[in-house]
Amino acid sequence: MTGNMTTIRHHLTDAVLGDYVAGDLPEAFGLVVAVHLSMCDDCRARAMTLDALGGAVLEVGDTAEMGVGALEAVLGRLDAAPARVAPTSRARGVLPAPLVDYVGGDLDAVKWKSVGKGVKQAILPTDRLASARLLRIPGGVAVPDHGHRGMEMTLVLQGAFADGTGRFGPGDVEIAGDELEHTPVAEAGPDCICLAATDAPLRFRGLIPRLAQPFFRI
Repeated sequence: MTGNMTTIRHHLTDAVLGDYVAGDLPEAFGLVVAVHLSMCDDCRARAMTLDALGGAVLEVGDTAEMGVGALEAVLGRLDAAPARVAPTSRARGVLPAPLVDYVGGDLDAVKWKSVGKGVKQAILPTDRLASARLLRIPGGVAVPDHGHRGMEMTLVLQGAFADGTGRFGPGDVEIAGDELEHTPVAEAGPDCICLAATDAPLRFRGLIPRLAQPFFRI
């Protein structure tokens, strides 16, 4: 399976891609980025461009001084002539290849745990700088209204969800900071399966989600 299977409308930012290429992201966020790159030709090309640009800067070192607007000019030329991207294979199931090693297989290998209202999660083993989890949300079910104390990055693998910022389908990624409060609702149809990473506990409004929060590590 190669290339985009669906139209991806919500992509990674240049800042996130730059941190990923530089190796500055916590493992959990790096996993989300790697999985998105396996699904998105556009972001994979941009990541390759940033990687090549970073390598060129390292080669130049401090022997030459860049003029005003030089970086913008280079990026503009790169945008005008996108890098060619070699096809990246994906696993045949729902989970893209970068996730298979973490899970040990496809969805049938995931050790789901219920968190209420039919929603299930599986926490993945990553470093302690951030946490990563798979979420399985039945169609029509809403995640409790919440805000963020840090960054949350959510990538859709199957199904779709919508909140006040838009609709997110397979391959789409939502990056939420402490300025966003939302109530994601899974679209009717197949379960919405997402890969989510956070670097701080969520900020729930409701009493019951707040009481349950320590037990579910969200």
